[in-house]
Amino acid sequence: MPNSSSISQFLLLPLADTRQLQLLHFWLLLGIYLAALLGNGLISTAVACDRRLHTPMYFFLLNLALLDLGCISTTLPKAMANALWDTRAISYTGCAAQVFCFVLFMSAELSLLTIMSYDRYVAICKPLHYGTLMDSRACATMAAAAWGAGLLYSLLHTASTFSLPLCQGNVVNQFFCEIPQILKLSCSASYLREVVLLIFSASLVFGCFVFIVVSYVQIFMAVLRMPSVQGRHKAFSTCLPHLAVVSLFVSTGIFAYLKPFSISSPSVDLMMAILYSVFPPTLNPIIYGMRNREIKHALSMLLQYTLHNQ
Repeated sequence: MPNSSSISQFLLLPLADTRQLQLLHFWLLLGIYLAALLGNGLISTAVACDRRLHTPMYFFLLNLALLDLGCISTTLPKAMANALWDTRAISYTGCAAQVFCFVLFMSAELSLLTIMSYDRYVAICKPLHYGTLMDSRACATMAAAAWGAGLLYSLLHTASTFSLPLCQGNVVNQFFCEIPQILKLSCSASYLREVVLLIFSASLVFGCFVFIVVSYVQIFMAVLRMPSVQGRHKAFSTCLPHLAVVSLFVSTGIFAYLKPFSISSPSVDLMMAILYSVFPPTLNPIIYGMRNREIKHALSMLLQYTLHNQ
């Protein structure tokens, strides 16, 4: 059996057995990737170019779009290239870089979603204190903390995972380098160190999720006291999809990283990975941005300005 010092590349999970299905998966992934790029790119452009959107909520939305772009660009391009060129290989360095970037963007995204729920809580439940609690300095500090937390977690998990001795081959049963799949290749009990770190991380993730849920419960209670039926409908139609996407993201992510190896199967692992790594970056622009009247107005004005100057 090879050890980690002799492994120069890993073999990722093939998405299909036949060439026709591989090409079909390539076009499917390409469509998803382009949709995510377009949605998050439009939100980023609208927020950056329209001064009326330079508010805390849209500042955090801009950061979320950038994180989603980074997250989906870490996994899908390599999967598409492998499907197109009928290969499975990823270099050892490329695998480590993929783990580092993926954990960075995903950890920072969860931190940012927690901050965004707090922002909405303050805006709806404590509107008189909003200007004080969510001034530009506080927003910049919270966004920097989200990115910094993601960077710290990424360094810890990447260093811990790739310091393990590997002697169970080099086949990673996932379409990208995922930490649980790499742990299966470890040849000693030393992988328990990373498992403990994952459990600790999962507890923090669950804590963030509880904070988000409590924030939205407080928001819903405040909304129910609104005299306007239209206002209640608008608040519920905005907050419920947010909570649904966060729940999907957290539940599938925790299951993928903490499920016992004994119940693992390639099909279940693939489904969980798609649900927590592909769906959120693709759906977030629709849930958080494209249903927003101010975002749509900013994009319309930007398009008119562009056409007028041609």
